[in-house]
Amino acid sequence: MFNEAKKDEEFDSSNLVIFLYKWRKPLFIVLVATMFCSWFFSLPLFITPKYKSTVILFPASSSSVSKALLSEKGGKNDDLTSLGESEQAEQLLQILNSNKIRDRVIRKFNLMEHYGIDSTSQYKISKLYKEYENNIGFRSTEYLAVEISVYDEDPQMAAVIANTIADLLDSTKNDMQRQRSVAGFKIVEAEYKSLDNEIKAIVDSLVTLGSLGLNDVDYQSQVLNQQMAIAIMNGNRTAQVALQKKLDILGKYGGIYMMLKNSLEFKTEQLTLLQAKYKEARVDAQSNLPQKFIVSDAYKAERKSYPVRWLIIVVSTLSALFMAIIVIMVMEKIVNYNAHKKFKLEQS
Repeated sequence: MFNEAKKDEEFDSSNLVIFLYKWRKPLFIVLVATMFCSWFFSLPLFITPKYKSTVILFPASSSSVSKALLSEKGGKNDDLTSLGESEQAEQLLQILNSNKIRDRVIRKFNLMEHYGIDSTSQYKISKLYKEYENNIGFRSTEYLAVEISVYDEDPQMAAVIANTIADLLDSTKNDMQRQRSVAGFKIVEAEYKSLDNEIKAIVDSLVTLGSLGLNDVDYQSQVLNQQMAIAIMNGNRTAQVALQKKLDILGKYGGIYMMLKNSLEFKTEQLTLLQAKYKEARVDAQSNLPQKFIVSDAYKAERKSYPVRWLIIVVSTLSALFMAIIVIMVMEKIVNYNAHKKFKLEQS
C-alpha cells in the first residue's frame, strides 16, 4: 500500500510537470504580460509616489517639576533628565492619536486642500480623517521609543509635518497637565491666603492686647503678684490700687492672650508647611518642560518609499500565474468531463 501511495505521489508530481510543460506558452505569455502591466501601471503616471519621513523620540519621565527641583524628598524617579518607561511611551502614543493633535495638524497645513478632498462633499470629514490615518502613523519601537511616520507626495512637507507633530506633543501634554496643576494650585493658594489672613488677624489682636500692657502673661503675673505683696507689706495704698488695675486687666485678657499666642505658634507652623506646598504647586502650574527626548529629527527624503514597484511586480506576477493555472485546470476538467460524457453517449 505504501508503494501504491508513493506511485500516486510520483504520478501527481509528474502530472504537474507535464501540465506546466504542456501549457508553457500560455503561462509564459501571462508571465510576461503581467510583469509588463504591473511595471507599467505602477509608474508615477498611475500611482503617485510618496516620501516617508520619521521622527524617533523617547518619552521623558512623568516626574513633577516641583518634586524634582524643590522637594528634598525627591528620589531617583523624580529626575527630570531620566527617560520614561513603557507606560510613558503608551501615554505618548495615546496623545499622538488624539483628535487634539490631529485637528491642529489638519488646520496648520490645510490638509483638506493638500490631500485634494472636495470641501463640498457630504463625507469630507470622514475622507479627510481616513487620508490622515493612511499617511500619518505612530508606533512603539522595540526599544521603548516612539516613532512618528509621515507619508506625503512632497518630501519636504512630510518632514515638516513629522517635526511639527513632535513639537505639538509637548504643548498638548503640557496643556493637559496644566489644567490639573492649575486647579491644584488654586486650591493651595486659597488655603494659603486664608491661613495668612488668620495669622494677620491674630497678630493684630495681640498688638491690641499689647497696648493694654499684656506682653508675657506668665512673667507679668508673677512680677505683679510679688509687687502687690511688697505694697501690702509696706502699706502703700496707692501702689496697691495701681497694681490691682494691672492684675484685673491681666485676669480679664490673660486667657485670651495665651490662646491667641498658642494659636499663632500653631498656625505659623502650618503656614510654613503650606508655603512649601504653595511654591511647589505654583511651579507645577507655570512649568512648560519638554515631554520627550528627540533621538532623530525628520528630514527631507531623497527616495520615494511608496509604491514598492518590485514588490508589486512580484506579487502581481505570482498571483496571475496562480490564477492562470487554476483557470486552465478548471477548463481541462470541463473539457475532459464533456469528452467523457460524449463518449458514454456514443457507447450507449
